[in-house]
Order: sequence, then structure tokens, then C-alpha cells
Amino acid sequence: MKRLSWEARLGIGLVCTSLFIYSAKYLIFGDPQNTFYFIFNALGFLPINVLLVTLVINQLFTVRAKREKLEKLNMVIGTFFSEVGTWLLATFSDSDPKSGLLVTNNWSDDQFESFQKNIKNHECSVDIQKVNLDELRTFLNDRRNFLLRLLENPVLLEHESFTELLRATFHLTEELDMRGEALGSLPPTDYDHLSGDIKRVYSLLVLAWLDYMKYLKNNYPYLFSLAMRTNPFDENASPIVI
Repeated sequence: MKRLSWEARLGIGLVCTSLFIYSAKYLIFGDPQNTFYFIFNALGFLPINVLLVTLVINQLFTVRAKREKLEKLNMVIGTFFSEVGTWLLATFSDSDPKSGLLVTNNWSDDQFESFQKNIKNHECSVDIQKVNLDELRTFLNDRRNFLLRLLENPVLLEHESFTELLRATFHLTEELDMRGEALGSLPPTDYDHLSGDIKRVYSLLVLAWLDYMKYLKNNYPYLFSLAMRTNPFDENASPIVI
């Protein structure tokens, strides 16, 4: 005979316990009419009980699951910025004539959201002539396996914007790698193409970085403090506390 699952055993145990209690009540106090009254009274409350369990308790579990998933997701995003993102932001912002995103410890959630909206409506610009493409290619190639592992991470599947950032970064890696030794003597049209790939990564990076900074500020002030002291947009940034 197939062994019963723990759910089936639990259900049978609870039903037997209920039958035992009602039987004990009948044997001790008698009055079967009163016993049946309590049984139907309990059955009448059962739908409300199911409603409470389904809506309230299930909602609590859902909120907890979302919070845990958000924690795992931001751990992965933090690793990305530590290994790849912060260096890319510093490199691209040095070649951006309009750079200067100096987030401070005093920024409110409204300021983060307002700046994110402005960034979405403004195209980030990068002067590709100021970007060391050989250095950028070497950096990204050295982290190719890391990027691939991130793309395979199931935690990121529901975060479309960050997944798009990873795809754009990996695409830029392939574009640079496939040009080989010709990277320093490309025609203007090809430099324009690479410039578009860089701008795509840069724009997505800025949005992801702002979102991550907002998360750190609200949840991990000590991590946010270090992030502000190493702001990739600030040329004078220093991890040393003054």
C-alpha cells in the first residue's frame, strides 16, 4: 500500500481529534441535541475561517516571500555593482560631458524617484573617443563567466529591467571582443554603433544604480554610506571617512 503523505495523515488526525472531542462531550454531558447544535455552529463558521486563513494568513506569507525574494535579488544586484557595475559607471561617467550624479545621504525617496524619471527622459551621452575600448574589452572579457552566471540566476527572472541590463552588458562584451585587433582603427560608422551600445548600457546602469542606492539607504545605511563615499560619478570620492 502506498504510504500516505504528511498532509493526508494530518487531515485524518485532525478529523479523528474532532470526533473524539464531540464524542467525549456527548458521553460526559449527554444531550445529543446540544452536541449537534455545536457541530452545526462550528460548520457554519467554517467558510469564514477558510476565508480568514486564505486571505489574511496567505497574504502574510506572500508579503514575507516577496521580502525574502527582494533581499536575495538585491544581494545579487549588489554583487554585480561590486564586480562590474561601479567600474563601468566610473568609466562611462568620465566620458560623459553631462555627468555629475552626486547622490547624498540626505536624498529622500521622492528625490530618487524624480531623478529616475528625469534620467528616463534624458539620453545619457558618452564621448566614445574618451573611452579606452581596449581596457573596456579586457575588463568585460575577464568577467564574462560572472555575467553568464548572473543571467542563469533564477532570482533575476522576474526583474526585467536588471535582466535587460545584463543582456546589454553581455552584448557590448561580444561586440568589443569580435573586433579583435581592429578595435583601434574602426570607421566612424562602427564607432557610432559601439557608442550606441555603450549608451544603452550606461542608461540602464544609471537607473539600476539609483534604484539600488535607494534600497540601501532605506535598509542598510552602513552599505549606503560606503556607496556614497565611493560614488562612481564623483571624481573626488574616497572610501576614507573624514
